[in-house]
Amino acid sequence: MEDIQDKVLDVVIIGSGPAGLTAALYAARADLKPVVFEGPEPGGQLMQTTDVENFPGYPNGVMGPKMMDDFREQAKKFGADCRYGYVTDIDFEKRPYKVTVDEETTVFAKSIIISTGASAKWLNLPSEQRLRGKGVSACATCDGAFFREQHVIIVGGGDTAMEEATFLTKFASKVTVIHRREELRASKAMQNRAFKNEKIEFMWNSELHEVLGDPVVEGVKILNTNTNEITILDDVTGVFVAIGHKPNTDLFKGVLTMDEVGYIQTKGQSSETDLPGIFACGDAMDPIYRQAVTAAGTGCRAALDAERFLADNEIDEEAIAQEHWK
Repeated sequence: MEDIQDKVLDVVIIGSGPAGLTAALYAARADLKPVVFEGPEPGGQLMQTTDVENFPGYPNGVMGPKMMDDFREQAKKFGADCRYGYVTDIDFEKRPYKVTVDEETTVFAKSIIISTGASAKWLNLPSEQRLRGKGVSACATCDGAFFREQHVIIVGGGDTAMEEATFLTKFASKVTVIHRREELRASKAMQNRAFKNEKIEFMWNSELHEVLGDPVVEGVKILNTNTNEITILDDVTGVFVAIGHKPNTDLFKGVLTMDEVGYIQTKGQSSETDLPGIFACGDAMDPIYRQAVTAAGTGCRAALDAERFLADNEIDEEAIAQEHWK
């Protein structure tokens, strides 16, 4: 692999999920020779997903890791340079931006595409982690259709939990909401919609204590936080955790405008951020849809925005890089 230490690059892409690899594909086809630093989880959240049935072009479905391999190979075919590496620092003071990878390798980027994604919040139960992708999920839209006419539970009490509980009733025969309080945090409209749905039941003052089954979910143990009693639901085959997501954007805090959760704010319909030549795409800036196909679309947009930016903002890369090295 070519040594890129201290080289000036047209495009650096941080992250390698559907957004980052789609951006790499478009940037590579524009002859921008993008370098992708894949981060701590190459392939993103889809590496934890089994069957993906809702991405166009895969009529028979596809395993999440296989799909991300396909994305990567297509980007590489057109010249994208995909590398293991974790971006640990960026000098945001001037272009080209100085990017440090794994605290030792430095490159200079005329433009940067942020596609660091978001991570689902989990309960951190050993049984939950063991059965992720085997009946335990953090995405009802992604996996709900696998549970037709089955009993599933959803953990959470906010808007996302109620929205996903309602969505799951399209498939499941019964949806039980597990909530640790006596009332929901969701908006009144979302609460009313859930309360009116005959397929949705509630277990108040309750927590998921253990997920049962091997190799797939075959039941759950629910702890009543008032009485410490354990209830076993032995007909549950799906567990959906809906306690929020955290965007992986800590590296950009205090530099780029974010919402209160940490999602990067972009300008209008573009992928532009506060700083010239820095673009954001995928789940790092999308708190609403969080789908592979929408992430890929924003990755395309970021690459096109970067291409136009570079065409309109030529720099004397050698002179500026030398200034950085002083």
